[in-house]
Amino acid sequence: MPRRAWIWWLLLGVPVALCYPWLPDGSLVAGVGFEGLGGLACVVMMVAIRRLRPAQARMWWLLAAGSAFSVLGDLVYDVLLNAMHVDAYPSVADVFYLLSYPVTVGGLGLLARGRTRGRDRVGLLDAAIVSTALALPAWTFVIRPISAMDHAGLGDQLVSLAYPIFDVLLVVITARLVTTPGSRRLPVPFLMLVAAQVTRLVSDVSFSATSITGTDFPWLDPGWVLTYLLTTAALLHPSAGRIDEPGPQRDEGVLSTPRLTLLAAASLLAPAVLVVQGLRNPEKIDWVAVAVGSTILFLLVVARMKLLLRRVHRQARQLELLAHLDGLTGVPNRRSWDDALTRELARARRSGEPVVVGLLDLDFFKKFNDAYGHQAGDLLLKEAAAAWRAQLRDPDVLARYGGEEFGVVIAGLAAPEALAIVSRLRPATPRGQTFSAGLAEWDGHESASELVRRADEALYLAKDAGRDRVLLAQDVTLAG
Repeated sequence: MPRRAWIWWLLLGVPVALCYPWLPDGSLVAGVGFEGLGGLACVVMMVAIRRLRPAQARMWWLLAAGSAFSVLGDLVYDVLLNAMHVDAYPSVADVFYLLSYPVTVGGLGLLARGRTRGRDRVGLLDAAIVSTALALPAWTFVIRPISAMDHAGLGDQLVSLAYPIFDVLLVVITARLVTTPGSRRLPVPFLMLVAAQVTRLVSDVSFSATSITGTDFPWLDPGWVLTYLLTTAALLHPSAGRIDEPGPQRDEGVLSTPRLTLLAAASLLAPAVLVVQGLRNPEKIDWVAVAVGSTILFLLVVARMKLLLRRVHRQARQLELLAHLDGLTGVPNRRSWDDALTRELARARRSGEPVVVGLLDLDFFKKFNDAYGHQAGDLLLKEAAAAWRAQLRDPDVLARYGGEEFGVVIAGLAAPEALAIVSRLRPATPRGQTFSAGLAEWDGHESASELVRRADEALYLAKDAGRDRVLLAQDVTLAG
């Protein structure tokens, strides 16, 4: 298919659709302009699906079938009315009309599922809020008045009610499409399909209003023809293959300004219905429907806010965790180290138990980086942290102090025992590497910074002594 086929399709079809109200009613020209365009749209869609073989072929086949059922309904209606002079309602034409709704909804449902690529609880909830809000005025101003009208029989009543009910179903799936996650710049075919459903809904609602009020709306047929044209143009568009492509993963707790505005407007529909009913007919307000609709809307909005708050709390916990962990090694960072040391010294002041601080530094880490690359150096840091952590007790704190330097806090053990624990980390060091370490036991009075300074001095003495050893501050004993 030519890349600009969709443009020519709209340029030729839209003027014909817009001119339809001025064509003689029931004439051959009007039939060609209406059923002809609809039938041509179905044929073009089927040919395009066969030739283009889009990845979402099943979705497009369902949309094409939905259009075909509508066109068949128009053809049957015209034959009955203009050729056989039978003005029956309901008729066989209504069977085809009604079949087009679930088939079209099925195709749009596949599109929504493709764009989410999994669970999208927020999108479902937002669609439920919008759908419930729109269902209330549909019930109050369309479905209930139609049910209260005089009908020729049960079949007449059921068919008359089926149309607005199916329209509500179409609203639900359209709202679901609009609330699916996607990129900021939506694909043009996606926008065309949404516009096609809007034009169909506008025409359907106008038709229902015609049935209730008896007022003639000349723009019903152009709206339905535009639905055919827009659906076909969406398939012909060059980017139709990416129509169900999901955008960047959306944070399910995000409540953007447009979305918040939409949900607020939806929540206000219930009181708006009450106001309109009160102005039109104060003594006959449909308070049951308004009460039920308002309750459901309130519960849905509360559920939406619960999801938002849950997400905020989860993010807060994640941020708190990330603020205390080193991004590379996964062990506590310098900030967490400071907190742990302050906490252990405060506990030691009360209990009198010993606290030992150690600083560990990988030997010749720069040479390792130069020889094997920074990625290998990062991997060494991660493997060393994991190996050392496995050798320590659960209460002991291992943290990345900075660069290739790590700190350890060992509470409840005296210096000789802490020296033995740190010494057994040496053979666990991965990739044949070694480390130097300095330990210092708290004297019961010094500050945390003074204690760390003594451990740092012991570390440098261990390096000066030849590396690959652990030195206890104020002690001549070397573990080497």
